[in-house]
Amino acid sequence: MEDDRGGDVRYAAGVVGDRRWAADVRAAVFCALALFVLIDLVDWANGTWDTLRSGLWAGVSGLLYLVLHPVRVTAGPGWLGVRGVLRRRHVCTGLLTAVRYSEGVAARLVLCDSLGNRVEVDPRVLAENPLMLHRLDSGARDARTCGLLRTGSDVLGSLVARLDGDAAKRVFEVSGLR
Repeated sequence: MEDDRGGDVRYAAGVVGDRRWAADVRAAVFCALALFVLIDLVDWANGTWDTLRSGLWAGVSGLLYLVLHPVRVTAGPGWLGVRGVLRRRHVCTGLLTAVRYSEGVAARLVLCDSLGNRVEVDPRVLAENPLMLHRLDSGARDARTCGLLRTGSDVLGSLVARLDGDAAKRVFEVSGLR
């Protein structure tokens, strides 16, 4: 099965993944390899290249890749998961108890459920994947209806409204109805 950009998608029925994840992984690999090649070329040009130094530079490039490796965000009916290099985390969206928006160097949406699970998601991932945002919003509405979501429903609501408004503006601009 292929997604709308020609990428291969292998998810179970009803599971939505981040459409940009593969491109972000390629960018991380490119940056790490470019650093390795450039540093090796500088060593070679200076006459200081040897296999030990090259191995050390390969280690530095590997660390750069680990830092740049993007987390993979997926959402299914009733859950949202984040998988990094070392660990996986998920929350049950129908059991959400708290939603917080933390601003800083990188904005994060922090989701906590009644089972004690906690996930941090970049809001841009949700903005670029409307189906994932819909899954999160519908689960949060269920949690709010059940009385579980007491903290942050307004945060999620304003985020959804802002992203929907941005999407509507883009539709109007593309269609020339500005």
